[in-house]
Amino acid sequence: MSEFAIGLVGTGALLLLVFAGVRVFVVAALVGLFGCVAIIGWKAGAGISGTVPHSKSINYALSVLPMFILIGFIAYHGGLTHALFRAARNWFGWVPGGLAVASVFATAGFAAVSGASTATAAVFSRVAIPHMLENGYDRRLAAGVVAAGGTLASLIPPSAILVIYAIIVEESVGTLILAGFLPGVVSAIIYAMLIIGQCVWKPELGKAIPSPPLKEKMASLPGTVPIFVVVAVIFYSMYSGTATPTEAGAVGAFVILVVALMKGMKWPSLKEALLETAKLTVMIFALIWGVLIFVRFLGYAGLPQEFAGWITGLPFPPVVIMILILCGYAVLGMFMDAIGMLLLTLPVVYPAVIALGYDPIWFGIIVVKMCEVCLITPPVGLNCYVVSAVRPDIPLGDVFRGIFPFFIADVITIGLFLAYPEIVLWLPNLVNS
Repeated sequence: MSEFAIGLVGTGALLLLVFAGVRVFVVAALVGLFGCVAIIGWKAGAGISGTVPHSKSINYALSVLPMFILIGFIAYHGGLTHALFRAARNWFGWVPGGLAVASVFATAGFAAVSGASTATAAVFSRVAIPHMLENGYDRRLAAGVVAAGGTLASLIPPSAILVIYAIIVEESVGTLILAGFLPGVVSAIIYAMLIIGQCVWKPELGKAIPSPPLKEKMASLPGTVPIFVVVAVIFYSMYSGTATPTEAGAVGAFVILVVALMKGMKWPSLKEALLETAKLTVMIFALIWGVLIFVRFLGYAGLPQEFAGWITGLPFPPVVIMILILCGYAVLGMFMDAIGMLLLTLPVVYPAVIALGYDPIWFGIIVVKMCEVCLITPPVGLNCYVVSAVRPDIPLGDVFRGIFPFFIADVITIGLFLAYPEIVLWLPNLVNS
């Protein structure tokens, strides 16, 4: 059997086992190990499988992940999310579907310090959904808006998924984080417009609430200041050259910790934030270690080069090929989590995309946006499961029905980024010019 044939068999086995429900990091590590052994022998294959995860994971850039994750969990356990939602409700509650619109902008604000989509969805399932249901909002809309709003953490800096993409393709973490800001804002605005349109068409979905006096609106803003301070600190320290992304994340975590302690955060809450950060970090690193072995196997099998050559040889315009690639991601996203999907596909897909002439930063935002879509598509829409788990009174079927309009909005948003790449690249080009 040729090396290429071994690669195809290994890839097929991996997909079958993943679809069967076996954890991605386990499958990737085992298939990668046996594949390397089959191609280069036991001694060399086992040796490489043992050393590659260590040699790659000591990469300094990876240390940014626990810092960004820690910021989000401290913000949540420090009680900063309630202040964020209260301010958004006061300022946006007066529009049709105002509480749902407020939830979108509040999740976007929390995403700016969280970087974890599922954590954002879990937090606002507790914070926003009760308010919406108390005011007579349709539960499908309430659940859908929180599940969709949580996905904004994939784009709005600091994003853990963007960091992982940068590390895999060896692009600048700082540039990618910057590039995600404007697309994240655009996504939030499109979500808000969708909600307003839905509630104008069907007012029973969600009514506007009375606008409070200006004094009350202004009084709600100071509670949001820590969020914006952390974002400002991270951006300034990175792009002024005074800190690396990891150092900027550490400074941001320190700032949010000081604020949380000043607001009365106790040791049990801090302990919980640290434990949840550790759990999520270990999960991500386990995925990275397993997939790195599989990626090395793909390299020996020559699959990335063959796929790139096949893609570039197709008799279609590059934009059509790109749409086909994104459709492939949409299908995979029905069965895989976002991080695992990126880790498994990028080593093969990325060389082909670059060969088509696309910008790697632009493609990073596009593919991460696709990961957002995958977080809300059945049967494995993780954010939908999180919302249903936190709110058992809302069946999973209702969550998926509530999320469908937001899926359409995401498709429109991706089309917008495909048609106008400058939306993605404008801010990085401005800073780097």
